[in-house]
Amino acid sequence: MNDSSNPPAPATSTTTRRRVLRGLAVTTAATAALCVPAAASAAPATPGARRPKTGATSATYTLTLVHRSRTGAPTSSFRTQLTALSGPDAGTSLLAPEAASGTVTVQVPAGRYLLDSTLSTKETDDTEHRGIDWLVQPRLDVDRDATIVLDARTTHPVDIRPPVADAQFETCGAFIEVTYEGTTGFANLVSYTPDTRLAHLGPATESGAVRTWVDAYWNRTVGTCILGYTFRTDRALDGLVRHPAPGDLTTLVVRAAPGEPGAGAATLDVSPSSGPSPSIARALTPPGSLTYLVTPERGPFDLVYASSAEPEKTPNIYYALGVGLTAGTTKVVTFDTPVFGPALDSSPGARSAAQRTGNALDVTVPLLADGDGHRPSAPLFTAATTTLYRDGTLVGTRRGTPGQGSFTLPSGRATYLLTATAMRPRGSVTAAWTFTSAKTTTATELPLSAVRFSPELGIDGTAPARAASTVGVTVLGAAERSGVRSLVVSVSADRGASWTAVPVTGGRIAFTTPGDGGAVSLRAELTDTFGNTVTQTHIDAYGTRAAAKAS
Repeated sequence: MNDSSNPPAPATSTTTRRRVLRGLAVTTAATAALCVPAAASAAPATPGARRPKTGATSATYTLTLVHRSRTGAPTSSFRTQLTALSGPDAGTSLLAPEAASGTVTVQVPAGRYLLDSTLSTKETDDTEHRGIDWLVQPRLDVDRDATIVLDARTTHPVDIRPPVADAQFETCGAFIEVTYEGTTGFANLVSYTPDTRLAHLGPATESGAVRTWVDAYWNRTVGTCILGYTFRTDRALDGLVRHPAPGDLTTLVVRAAPGEPGAGAATLDVSPSSGPSPSIARALTPPGSLTYLVTPERGPFDLVYASSAEPEKTPNIYYALGVGLTAGTTKVVTFDTPVFGPALDSSPGARSAAQRTGNALDVTVPLLADGDGHRPSAPLFTAATTTLYRDGTLVGTRRGTPGQGSFTLPSGRATYLLTATAMRPRGSVTAAWTFTSAKTTTATELPLSAVRFSPELGIDGTAPARAASTVGVTVLGAAERSGVRSLVVSVSADRGASWTAVPVTGGRIAFTTPGDGGAVSLRAELTDTFGNTVTQTHIDAYGTRAAAKAS
């Protein structure tokens, strides 16, 4: 990575800069750092050195690198790197040595190279007023001695601005990947100044061999603008101008429910799912929200929310990965809010929540996923048990992490009852599944189902008291695939002492919530078309609040 601006000042309480880019390995060198994706074949650069492969022989040539500033004068403020794409050094990088004159020579074997050079125009510690020029030559064929002039006057501006007046520039990342004959080279620039310029040097390379990602982050009081663009061409970029209109963006609203009493601020990281990007984690004090303006053409985004936690406690981390966005729409994602309960991933290739391999049964049900189905890394609970019965006889009980346990079973076919319970500071979640099983020859998924409840709640996780309420009901897991034979949903206002069945119509139930300070408990009894069952009980699933008084 060419991060040629001075390191930024310490982050404020509302923004934390992640200097290590997601998915990249980092080597720091003075004011610059080289970031190479972990799966790449390019090795970190070493100033003035090269790493020929053992036993390899090749003609060696001299490259003279001349660095010029925006005024055309020689400059010593440069960082220039050569990444070999062919020849005996293929897959390694060479960092040109420093030179007060701005002119250096390097010896390299014959081959194809990716060259990139960062020039810092203004010698000042004021990052915001320091010009950065990045010149990239994706195709440098070395077969003779040559002089290459790296002139900042050939660059063009990166002008990416959001359509809101209150946004302040934070950072911009430009990343390039060049592939040639099976070797991929990487280079990138992370700049903390809006005065950033780019230039392509040399001839075009093969069609589609160059991939480029450019992301600009702008901060606002209530959130962040993430304006990202991707390209697959045969050249590097000669600057980039993008001024998206409001209708070109997605409004992404991320809400966070209250954390543990006495806990501090949570953190939220929003970044593109594909390709490298500089990532900014922002502080979020729950209950609260942040609003992001995002370019959906960048593709899906990943959200990582680390809830607030008391000192000495492990924060609870939720992941929402691959969130799809559409221009001109608003997407709302809420973390750490009811109804907490089991969540099963039915997407192709997803890991089974429970499976049997031979006579070993392994259960890893996310029993306390939040209301949006996000699975917690450290769920909040006071006690948890997972118990298995075979034809009515206890096989074993496991305590610890909710919904997890391993058991050894006899080979013959039998009917099993698997029960998982988690006690929370207020309320509890219990799921009890029945199914038949026998010894398997390979890892075989067990037919577990789950029911998700989706009430309309405030950011504090409560619903209005004594009000008509509708709650979405969604079936996941085996019953989602095979079909539902029967589903009965019941509601309780007295913590499960009594239950009232309510019909499920159009995937929703309707009832009147209890009084102020009360709690709604929910129960679902489901049978799939093969006779497998699940009974889910959520005691104190969520609370109620008094209606706001008119002023």
